[in-house]
Amino acid sequence: MKKVLIILFCIAVKSSFSQQVAQYSQYLRNQFMINPGAAGVYDFTDVTIGGRLQWAGFTNAPKTTYLSFSAPLAKGTPKAKYNPSLHLSTSQAKNPEIKTGKFKQAIGSQMVADEYGAFRKIQFSGTYAIHIPITKTYNLSFGTKLGITNHAFLKDRAFVADAAGDNTYTSFTTNQANKSTMDISAGLYFYSDKLFFGVAGDQLTGDMVHFGSGTANFDTKIHYTLTGGYKLSIGNEFTITPAFLLKYMSPVTPTVEGSMQFEYKEWIWAAASYRHKDALIGMIGLNINRRIKFGYSYDFSISKFNTYSSGGHELIVGIMLR
Repeated sequence: MKKVLIILFCIAVKSSFSQQVAQYSQYLRNQFMINPGAAGVYDFTDVTIGGRLQWAGFTNAPKTTYLSFSAPLAKGTPKAKYNPSLHLSTSQAKNPEIKTGKFKQAIGSQMVADEYGAFRKIQFSGTYAIHIPITKTYNLSFGTKLGITNHAFLKDRAFVADAAGDNTYTSFTTNQANKSTMDISAGLYFYSDKLFFGVAGDQLTGDMVHFGSGTANFDTKIHYTLTGGYKLSIGNEFTITPAFLLKYMSPVTPTVEGSMQFEYKEWIWAAASYRHKDALIGMIGLNINRRIKFGYSYDFSISKFNTYSSGGHELIVGIMLR
């Protein structure tokens, strides 16, 4: 009995404190995933699919799969033209521009499937953002995200010494069932073509609105993120962007991540990040052509898990409809 309770407690702590909101190493390339206010910053329709595996080498290690879509709705924005061609560009395909100094609106949506140990979370959400010009070179956007998240406990992935003979565990797995909660997130995003600063809150309503039956408490917590960065030009071909990401969820100590991104001709990029007491991260990516973008990152663990894990991988592929 004591072993069972310890195992369930450890799983609950994992769920409550370290992995309720999905983590992304390549957040600089798609800030819409961590801040709804960033939807529509670029004047193009962005469709991105991504996959992330943490702690490779562990059985049932945390993994995340997502599909995101965002697009500006501003009057006068050119309509995207569909081009099915996937051939490589004969020249570098530059990033789409960030245009400021005008009012615009944007919409977006996300589907995220997040698994960690014996827990699974699947979220569907929609986003609306409004961008207000502060000056000709700076905009301030406010975005809200409304979604439904399904939480599940996967008992076949839980390690229990004697599940059949333990009434407490049997009762827990029989009565907990699945639960769904309504999620509301919001974010502010201040930006120009070189600078960005954002603050966002996820799961603002906790489990206040929930559906389903069962006794399990998934203990949904509010998560806060703070981001910032500035792009510096080095000659006519290179840019360097120092950036930071701060994450906080009570009562856990805030986590800090510092990044440095290098870009050549707004076409191919490489970056390095340090996630405090957790990982060193290397990233690389490019625009394959005007429609297709690609990115890959590797997390090298510097925590106690590095003895058992070969690291983490994240891969993204995106379609840019301009």
